[in-house]
Amino acid sequence: MNLFLILLLFLLWRIFDFLIIFFSQKIIPYLGFFPYKDELLLFNLPNWISALANFDGLHYISIARNGYAQYEQAFFPLYPILIKFLTPLFSNNQLLTGLIISNVSFFIGITILARSYKDSNWIIVFLLLFPTSFFFGAVYTEGLFFLLLISTLFFLKKENYLLVFIFVLLASLTRLVGVFLVIPMSFHLIQRLDPRLRGDDRKVLFIALLAPLIGLFSYCFYLWKTTGDPFLFLTSQPVFGANRSSHLILLPQVYWRYFKIFLTAVHDSRFYVSVVEFFTFNFVFVVLVLDLFRNLNIRNWSLIRNSKLEIRNYDLLALNLFSFSNLILPTLTGTFSSIPRYSLFSISFFIYLSQIKNNLIKYLIFIVFLILHILLLGYFTQGYFIS
Repeated sequence: MNLFLILLLFLLWRIFDFLIIFFSQKIIPYLGFFPYKDELLLFNLPNWISALANFDGLHYISIARNGYAQYEQAFFPLYPILIKFLTPLFSNNQLLTGLIISNVSFFIGITILARSYKDSNWIIVFLLLFPTSFFFGAVYTEGLFFLLLISTLFFLKKENYLLVFIFVLLASLTRLVGVFLVIPMSFHLIQRLDPRLRGDDRKVLFIALLAPLIGLFSYCFYLWKTTGDPFLFLTSQPVFGANRSSHLILLPQVYWRYFKIFLTAVHDSRFYVSVVEFFTFNFVFVVLVLDLFRNLNIRNWSLIRNSKLEIRNYDLLALNLFSFSNLILPTLTGTFSSIPRYSLFSISFFIYLSQIKNNLIKYLIFIVFLILHILLLGYFTQGYFIS
């Protein structure tokens, strides 16, 4: 896919989303179910633009303006730091700065993605149409983290370990899941443990492998020095609602919670959000399982018991395991809440969908994604928590 086509798709995606927001504000009653919503007016932007800072967006802006308030340590620091230091370039408007960072990052990210994978057209189409893809262009970390994730994978293939170190370090300062980039890096290291590898390259590769932990430990050290709790990004999660727990909850317990919701809860907007969360998790999970079987070259169940597994592609297998980690990690807090948003980084999911040979299935997924995208974006910008 050439640069012009990527730019065209990106612009169509932006225009389409802004049209959804514009008409949603005329159709869907405003709920405003989040704190600090009145502060959106301070930035003097049209409400069909400022709505992209709803919910967590305002926390990132608050951190950029005033530093961390109590419990806001749940939000990792790199994105608000960038907003703070780049704001003078954009009329001292933190909301506008956040939108520019997110959109520019995402555009560069999909451009690199197009160079990383053959036949990337469908990957990008599914990514743009995914029900929660609008978070890539909102005042959220999604756009920035996507760029750092794809850049890490790209330069890992190019064996530019210095850039890998930089991007993965920044990724682990942007989102917790950045630490799981150690998975594709470890697979790469295993394949490169070759006596012909130059000594300097080997040292840089080992140092790069430590980068995810360096980023996370740096933030933990900061939290320990400022709050006394190095894991406050985890222990503060229950404060933000969504029935999150600060202690480990396994997947069967999460399923049990959702079955109780489906049987007993009132059928309001939160009930339907739970339905979307549940089915999104299971759809992405099943696709990742199918992708895992393909990468392990498992053609039937008997091979698991009777044959040695054959790995078709170490890089794709490593990406699949990272995608699984990205999907499973949030469920350990006891809920599928925000899974439709977190699923955006399970890149193997989008690669697998793009390689489906049956065009009827592809277009069916396309239509379902499109409908859900319109609904979720419309309700999100009208102040309903959807992810």
